[in-house]
Amino acid sequence: MQQSNLCFGQSSEIIQLENAELELFAQFLTSEVADNLLQKLVELVDWQKETIRIAGVERLVPRLTAWYGDKGASYTYSGVVHHPVPWNERLLALKSQVEQACGAEFNSALFNLYRDGKDSVAWHSDDEPELGRRPIIASLSLGAPRSFQLKHKKHKDLRHKLTLTSGSLLVMRGDTQQCWLHQVPKEPAITEPRINITFRNIITNHNQ
Repeated sequence: MQQSNLCFGQSSEIIQLENAELELFAQFLTSEVADNLLQKLVELVDWQKETIRIAGVERLVPRLTAWYGDKGASYTYSGVVHHPVPWNERLLALKSQVEQACGAEFNSALFNLYRDGKDSVAWHSDDEPELGRRPIIASLSLGAPRSFQLKHKKHKDLRHKLTLTSGSLLVMRGDTQQCWLHQVPKEPAITEPRINITFRNIITNHNQ
């Protein structure tokens, strides 16, 4: 990693990977702010238990989710259309802070609640058509530190992992979603919850 710039007093680092643009704000939020936000979101977010069809069998997704956004910013993943819950004032303020750090605008966010280390998300890319060809995705972590792993789609020997701590912000740009997969693996020893918020921009007329 190499130091990139300062934003709102927060230093960021560029993570050097082939065919990827990653920037990490390790302390985007203070520990106190992150802890308080975690507790409020656990209580206030409209968390959903989702199912996914694997080999013809419906299975529970191993985490809780919620989709927030502007009106019309619906998002389809895992074969399910998600219609956004409207932003509240606190989430809009958080979104604005993230937008200023990233130099980008977002109209939606996917919330994931990992209740403990048994919850996870499998290898995937955020490359759905409504996100555009080279999306900017800002991933804010709150709560228990969790491993974030990446692997190149074509060059199987190219892998990277980092630990996303509470209050950190990872920004993925450029060809990252086209060229890399990422996951949050199970870590059974972890007993504390983690919330991950990935801010995105849905292109509502992406077929045009």
